[in-house]
Amino acid sequence: MRRERSLEPLMKKLLQAIEASLAATDASRDALQEILRRGADTGLFFSGSRSRTFSPELTPQDKEFLRAASIKPDR
Repeated sequence: MRRERSLEPLMKKLLQAIEASLAATDASRDALQEILRRGADTGLFFSGSRSRTFSPELTPQDKEFLRAASIKPDR
């Protein structure tokens, strides 16, 4: 029981992080849709990597973000 109580704050922190991430994705999607509704063109460019090597291919995380934001990648 004691161990479970010590995990409660961490579980709460994890839940807050997940909720913030989902809200940010929704906000990004809404902003992009409003830009498009107003007739502007948009583009997203992904850059940077945690590793020293660079790949022009989208990562699974990139693809998931695009899907969540209702964006189809050009490639």
